[in-house]
Amino acid sequence: MAEHKTFMGDFKRFFGRGLGILLPSVLTLWILFQLLMFLNNNIGEPINRGVRIAVIEIYPRLVAEEKLPGWFRISDEEIVEARADRKVPGIVDMPDAGVRELLRRDKFRQAWQSHWYLQATGLIIAIVVIYFAGRFLGGYLGRKVYGRVEDLFSRVPVFKQVYPHVKQVVQMVLGDRPIAFNRVVMAQYPRKGIWTIGLVTGPSLKMIAEEMQADVVTVFIPTSPTPFTGFAINLPSADLIDLPMSVEEALRFFVTGGVLVPERLANEAIEDRGGTLAPPYQPSAGPPAPPPAPADPDS
Repeated sequence: MAEHKTFMGDFKRFFGRGLGILLPSVLTLWILFQLLMFLNNNIGEPINRGVRIAVIEIYPRLVAEEKLPGWFRISDEEIVEARADRKVPGIVDMPDAGVRELLRRDKFRQAWQSHWYLQATGLIIAIVVIYFAGRFLGGYLGRKVYGRVEDLFSRVPVFKQVYPHVKQVVQMVLGDRPIAFNRVVMAQYPRKGIWTIGLVTGPSLKMIAEEMQADVVTVFIPTSPTPFTGFAINLPSADLIDLPMSVEEALRFFVTGGVLVPERLANEAIEDRGGTLAPPYQPSAGPPAPPPAPADPDS
């Protein structure tokens, strides 16, 4: 019997399909945009303020007064008007030089923000500084200096409790070393007969290997739908079966609760193979009736 299609059924199906295709791209762009805004607001803008202050201090010493731009010149009338507005606390009692400096910075900031390429100055400088810092810290001298600084920070209360964990997360995401998971395996956990997919992280502890007298590895068993939490168990390598799955495919399997399976590993349903599914469990109303007694041949 052909399935009857309705508009709402088609809408739900295609809307879900479109959402599944577009949502990862939209979320990725949103995360990158938020990261860019964070860098610009917390790193770029402070650098921009520093550059503007440096320009205000150095520019008049390099350029003749008659060639100074309009934002640099502050008239006496503007000072009187600013004091009358009283937008800045204490501006009434502030000397003329201080008021002129405030107005000059404000006008320069407005002129700066009206040009997008000037607004990007702080972010560009931050990127260049981070690049050269990475070059320096990658060398022998830089590693020595950075090691001393880390030792100093490790003695600071509170900071020493937070910094190591933040460093591990950053190195896992941005570090040169690949992700710790290197094999996708299945093991009988939490008991025999139940097969669980896990990720091998590396050799287990020496004490565990000596106690078990076997080649023991540590297997991370993620939970669904948040595969970043789970259990770390120790199993002999002989008890593990390698799966032809990449770590990314395994993570998708965990996130979706087993719904997304690579096509090459998909298992067809039982009814598609000509079999029947086991009937659902039905609780018994009581003990089974005894079999009928055999008939007496003499009767």
